Amino acid sequence: MVAEEYFEKASGDREEKCPPEYIVFDEERGEYICTLTGEVVEETVIDTGPEWRAYTPEEKTRRSRVGSPLTHTLPDYGILTTISGYRDATGRKLEARLRIEASRLRRLQAKLRATTSIEKNIEQAAREITRLVEALNLPRSIIDTAMMIYRQAAEKGLVRGRSLESMAAAAVYAACRIRGIPRGIDDISEIVKGGRKEVARCYRLIVRELRLRMPIVDPIRYVSRIASALRLSPAVERRASEILMQARRMGLTAGKDPAGLAAAAIYIAALELGERRTQKEIAAAAGVTEVTVRNRYKELVQRLNIPLPAQ
Repeated sequence: MVAEEYFEKASGDREEKCPPEYIVFDEERGEYICTLTGEVVEETVIDTGPEWRAYTPEEKTRRSRVGSPLTHTLPDYGILTTISGYRDATGRKLEARLRIEASRLRRLQAKLRATTSIEKNIEQAAREITRLVEALNLPRSIIDTAMMIYRQAAEKGLVRGRSLESMAAAAVYAACRIRGIPRGIDDISEIVKGGRKEVARCYRLIVRELRLRMPIVDPIRYVSRIASALRLSPAVERRASEILMQARRMGLTAGKDPAGLAAAAIYIAALELGERRTQKEIAAAAGVTEVTVRNRYKELVQRLNIPLPAQ
């Protein structure tokens, strides 16, 4: 279609859209204009690009500016800068008068940063979640995920009347499940006062009320940690992983505790390769009971037809 024909049709029907290839952007006016009809398609467009120019990749890298990454750990209210210490920018100690002023500002900042009970609770939970993650040697990304979960629970009123420590531990466990990190609820509940029962109750509450969809944990993820604790060879790890992959293909892993399945697979692999460990030792390393290891072991041997050497 030539430009004249398109202009006549566009004049008769203003709802006719301009072809994308004829739309240009006017940087001075911040408008998208159709070059066929002269019509302004969109105006007052915000330029999200930088205000500077760069002509080489090196110059672009040098001129780029970024701020701190967004994180759920920091509060999204008040002043984010923390006033701490009694030294100036050069490292010298402040005078007595300035130390008193700095102390007053720190107390004032603490009041400004948390004005409601929920905000204060979230700040305390951030410290507790950080402590748990560091004690368990978990990745730092778990802190942000756990804080996102805890913040949603706090805003929904789930933390009211419950132990902050247990709710924080439940949020950490939920974050591990979401991130696919092999940490059992027993590992986390060992370093909190509430105990396993309380942490499990808080975890079920969070999952139910926040409608979290927890991914199914692959039991193979537990193999390396259990084998390392028992000082088993890489050959045992590989064989245990093969057993678990075969069990997954046959649908034997659905609805089973992944740690218990991994422990049973390691027990079978250790028997086959002559690196015997007792069920008690493997159960302790996996954080499950001996009964769980025994039941999963019998099931895997029978369903997979695994011949074992005479014990």
